[in-house]
Amino acid sequence: MSTYYRGATSAYRDPGGHVGPGQHGHHHHHGKQRGLTRRWRRLRHAVVPHSHDSREKVDPALETSREGLRALWISLIGLGVTAAAQAVIVAYSGSVALLGDTLHNVTDALTAVPLAIAFLLGRKAATRSYTYGYGRAEDIAGIIIVLAIAASAVAAAWTAVDRLLHPTAMTHVPWVAGAGIVGFVGNELVARYRIRVGRRIGSAALVADGLHARTDGYTSLAVVAAAGGAALGWQWADPVVGLAIAVAITVVLADAARQIYRRLMDAVDPALVDRAESTLRDIDGVRDVTSVRLRWIGHRLHAEADLVVDAGLSLVAAHEIAADAEHQLTHTVPRLTSATVHTDPDSHPGRHHHTDLSHQRRLLSA
Repeated sequence: MSTYYRGATSAYRDPGGHVGPGQHGHHHHHGKQRGLTRRWRRLRHAVVPHSHDSREKVDPALETSREGLRALWISLIGLGVTAAAQAVIVAYSGSVALLGDTLHNVTDALTAVPLAIAFLLGRKAATRSYTYGYGRAEDIAGIIIVLAIAASAVAAAWTAVDRLLHPTAMTHVPWVAGAGIVGFVGNELVARYRIRVGRRIGSAALVADGLHARTDGYTSLAVVAAAGGAALGWQWADPVVGLAIAVAITVVLADAARQIYRRLMDAVDPALVDRAESTLRDIDGVRDVTSVRLRWIGHRLHAEADLVVDAGLSLVAAHEIAADAEHQLTHTVPRLTSATVHTDPDSHPGRHHHTDLSHQRRLLSA
């Protein structure tokens, strides 16, 4: 006997890992401790308001998208004000280098656009073609952002090398230094805000976009360092600092690319898998947990689990255990919004049993 149960609800916190079908063990719990754990969960379940209504499950997930969009628009306005302030200083100083940095900041601020589109797409309902919804659009936006960071690194290095080969004297040094400080402060504030919100809602793409803003801040900071060198008469300071900034951007690029790669490969924090397994093993009627798998779909988690239960249970009883398992998972695993739970009889658990049953049924019907 086996039964499936699928549901959705939500909770919030941080990213997690992957466990294959064979990666499980038999954990022995002291009866007293297990009983206390179950009683605590029942008490919390009775006291804390909860519901399996589909609208209550979807609304919190949509709220995370709204929060992400709000972070994008606020930071976009912040970067716009920063660029406008730099543009005013460019008009007074006539610095071509500062003009290039200002245009660079404006262009990079626009990387918020593909991510905003991804958040909007992620709020669309699943269809017959996209049965898991459109959450993966965030990962595509993350790739675009990583490419933009890479382009920033190449542009910074190219400009630095060109300045080394063709030295140019800097004018209006105090104004240029002031504009660089404005650019750095504005980008760093935006970076911190995006990274904080991205981590809170579990969006790797928004975190990558925050890292991108940080690289822009480094570029603006290079203007300050270059202005200081120019004030001392060191014409080589501008290109040398530019090369150092290109290296710093490359380090940030590696970090952002690693996060997006892990998300695309369905990697999660192993601690979340451990928490899911522990939760399932503490459920009444569960004799073993043979498999737990987690994956990110945008900034939301989906789980699949295989449980072993008493072979003598009725279909309804097995379904009740699966429903309880789904309910507990979505209340204890951060940002888990859906779960599929499968139950196997303890006499023949495993996929080979499923194959044998399929062959037997077809032989009998032949």
